[in-house]
Amino acid sequence: MPIRLRSWFLVLVQFGILLYLALTGPLIALPVGWLLLEMAAIALGVWALAVMRLEQMSVLPEVRGNGELVAHGPYRWIRHPMYTAVLLGALALTAATPTPERIAAWFILLVDLVVKLRFEEGLLAAAYPGYPAYRQRTKALLPWIW
Repeated sequence: MPIRLRSWFLVLVQFGILLYLALTGPLIALPVGWLLLEMAAIALGVWALAVMRLEQMSVLPEVRGNGELVAHGPYRWIRHPMYTAVLLGALALTAATPTPERIAAWFILLVDLVVKLRFEEGLLAAAYPGYPAYRQRTKALLPWIW
């Protein structure tokens, strides 16, 4: 599958699942424990966006020609903090209103983002000579775990 087509497919699955979760449950997770997880996810996502230059931003996993490897802020500990934020926020919303369909949707999102990050990491390793060393000292989604 061509790179651009694969990128769009992964992004469409991701946003399709997020739309499904948004349309089938509340956008504010309750009880308070799930709300705190949702707020932490939003904070992590905003922090990750704040340290990434705007011209580097893209929902597609492809590397931009004018990009640079970001290794500060949350990227110091995890290589894909925006994916972590999406997964945690979606988990909070799913757990706040669990149904078999919503739980299955969250797992599909998890698989999609893991496939997407592996695809993206191949592209990043090809684009940035320092990426393999960065990958060795950081975790993909969860600090100190994975």
